[in-house]
Parts: sequence; structure tokens; C-alpha cells
Amino acid sequence: TQSTWGLLFQTKRGKAKNIGKEGVFLLGAHKDVMGKFIKPGRVVLLLNGRFAGKKAVVVKTFDDGSKGREFGHVLVAGVAKAPLRVTKSMGKKKIAKRTTVKPFLRYVNFNHIMPTRYLVTGDIELKSHVSDEAMSSADGRKGAKKEVKKIFQEKYSKAKTEKTEKNTAGVQFLFKKLRF
Repeated sequence: TQSTWGLLFQTKRGKAKNIGKEGVFLLGAHKDVMGKFIKPGRVVLLLNGRFAGKKAVVVKTFDDGSKGREFGHVLVAGVAKAPLRVTKSMGKKKIAKRTTVKPFLRYVNFNHIMPTRYLVTGDIELKSHVSDEAMSSADGRKGAKKEVKKIFQEKYSKAKTEKTEKNTAGVQFLFKKLRF
């Protein structure tokens, strides 16, 4: 309807705006929403729990929660045990043992992660191997963990040899032990 104070119209998001003498303001409750920067591929640090201080990659985000977890959370694949330093004098067996990556899979509340500036995308495609269905059963988690270990191991060895890749900094950061 037309009023003496202004004209109501529909905005792009479907909320009514009132343009009047006082300026532009929204009718109804308006909630400020921050941009979403915790997306799949973002490297995060875990702050609480068994894996506190460990680095992980976001696989999937649940901003509004899910049926079992009614809070915002993420599914992460992380590095429980980072590879150790290798020298020339070490044998092949010792090098193989020291360069293994032990992964973990976990649902984590948004309050218990700290995002970093690093992104790991491209070759690390975890979404196809780690899903809600796989995480619902013990056998599924075990299989998904093996797949993640394969992917992390491959990516670690590839990052060591190739220094020209775009996301090398994020991968190198992911596989280094956090010093604090």
C-alpha cells in the first residue's frame, strides 16, 4: 500500500523495505549475517578435545546443524600424527616409517576450530570418500579413514617433490607439526 511516509517494495531477498523521510530501513527483525569463509578445503586448527592443536581440512559444513547435532559443525579430516624429518643417512624402511601420515575423521563444533588462511583444494578431493553415510557406521569410518590416509600420503609425497603447485603452501602447512 501507499503511505505518506514512503513506498514499500520487495528486495532481492524477499524482505519488505520502507523508503521514507527517515531513510531506508528494514521492516521486521534483521539479523546481521557474516560471510561464510569456513568452506570445504579450508585448513583449520582444532582447539578442544583429543586432537587439540592438530590441523585438519574441512570436508563438509553444517551451518544450521543436523538431526543428531543441533548446532553448527563441520566434518573434518585431519592429521593425527605428522610426518617426521628425514635425512640422507636413513634407510628406506626408516624413511617409509617416518613419512607416514596418521589421519583422523571428526565432527567438530564451530566453536572448537580456528580457521587459518590456508586452503587445500585441487587434488585433495575428500568429499567423495568421506560422507555422512560412511561416518554413521564403524566399518564405514574405518574405510573412509583408509581412503583419507591414501590421499594424504599421496599428497604429502607429491608436495615434497613438486614445488610449483598453487596450493603447495597450504599442503606444506597441513603436514607440518604445529609448534607452540
